[in-house]
Amino acid sequence: MVRPYDFSSLTALVCFEAAARALSFKLAAQELNITPAAISHQIKALESDLACKLFERHHRGVELTEKGLFLFHAAKRGFETLSEAVLEVRGQHETVDVTVATSTAVSSLWLTPKISSFWKTHPATTVSQIIRDVPVMADRCDLSIHYGNPPDDQTEVRTLFQDRIIAVGTARFTREHQIAAVKDLLNVPLIHSSTRENDWTTWNDWFQALGYPKPNGRNFFVNNYMIALQTTIDDVGAMLGWDGLVGGLIRDGRIVQLVPDSIPSPSLFYLKIHKGASPKARAFADWLVSNA
Repeated sequence: MVRPYDFSSLTALVCFEAAARALSFKLAAQELNITPAAISHQIKALESDLACKLFERHHRGVELTEKGLFLFHAAKRGFETLSEAVLEVRGQHETVDVTVATSTAVSSLWLTPKISSFWKTHPATTVSQIIRDVPVMADRCDLSIHYGNPPDDQTEVRTLFQDRIIAVGTARFTREHQIAAVKDLLNVPLIHSSTRENDWTTWNDWFQALGYPKPNGRNFFVNNYMIALQTTIDDVGAMLGWDGLVGGLIRDGRIVQLVPDSIPSPSLFYLKIHKGASPKARAFADWLVSNA
């Protein structure tokens, strides 16, 4: 009998999507509550089934290959759609204590490590994430994380953090382009990340705030922050990073701050508490704010 869907192992695809989203086997293992070795085994099996490499393995971490990026986009869209259907059928609040909606970048770079820390002291509270890079319906979640200016209505919000915006790239990129000051960035390849949902500060904004003209180098445009970050790690160009999000990658040596100059973020990351949020959701919100 012919299968209606040409899938590899769903377990392997789940492991792959988590690792690709976090750019880390270790963080994916923490999210799925399995070992990094199990993540590695599933991804190797998936690569064998697809007859291609999905990740480049390095001493300090992993990077997606071109085919890995393509599969990640497809898997992410598929799991988002499936997750929405499951929530509709099952009724999420019957099995989950707290549901947080956020973007791929905030989930991978900030929220997932925070949840791992939260579980160490609150193991009885179940936290689920709805990861979307488009607006999420309010009745689907207890909490949601946003970047921008909080609404002026009666919505209950809490400030998480307000970053400084820095130029980041790899150490190799710094050496190749001999970057030492802001003026050295005016003619190098730059990666631009912009979406309709997030009003990210642009390179033009950043240079203008520091008193420099518009850059003249090659430009690469993407509509996903994590893909922009992966492109940066691949030495394609420099990008703008919010230090609260990319600080972990800098500490790990995956990327570096290219110049000491920075500008304050014009917007902040804030937590929205939706109507009907449970006491456990509010307790998690308090913990998240205090540990932000």
